[in-house]
Amino acid sequence: SPPGLLLLTSFLLHVKEDRASPTRLVCDNRLIQKYVVEAKDMEKRMGQCQALPPLSCPAVLPLVDFTFQQWKSKSNETKRREILCDLALLVGAATAAQGQVSNECGARQLSQLYRHANSFFLLLQTFSWEEGHWEPSCSPHSIEQTHITSIFLTYRQLVQGKLSFFFYDLAKVLCK
Repeated sequence: SPPGLLLLTSFLLHVKEDRASPTRLVCDNRLIQKYVVEAKDMEKRMGQCQALPPLSCPAVLPLVDFTFQQWKSKSNETKRREILCDLALLVGAATAAQGQVSNECGARQLSQLYRHANSFFLLLQTFSWEEGHWEPSCSPHSIEQTHITSIFLTYRQLVQGKLSFFFYDLAKVLCK
């Protein structure tokens, strides 16, 4: 029904705006720190899940380590595209792992990680300094892992590292 659709649309717009407004996320350092804490908590809770067998089909994860000097030399657009590539692999890994995990605890944590990583993925697509849209044709450095906890470790490292530094760099430009 049209009134129901209008209510749903306004609710989704409000939630999206309140949860992860690009300017608020970039300009309020406490918000990215909240996401770092959440990533650590998800990793910890996943480690507490019982009887998690190795993945039968390995997860392809991005290698998210970097040197600070190398990072500083990149443009914000290059950083954004690199993080989008990393997030695309993480979202794919979480999706693939969800299909292999029957453990309720593990499935719940993977679902939460998927939602968080996908939210960042969608949010970063709204930032752009160059013409055109992001194309999923990147090939970041990656590694195959059979341990589910590796997905959470990689996500935490990405949020704590590249994503935090990226938002710090953006804040210098957007939050004057």
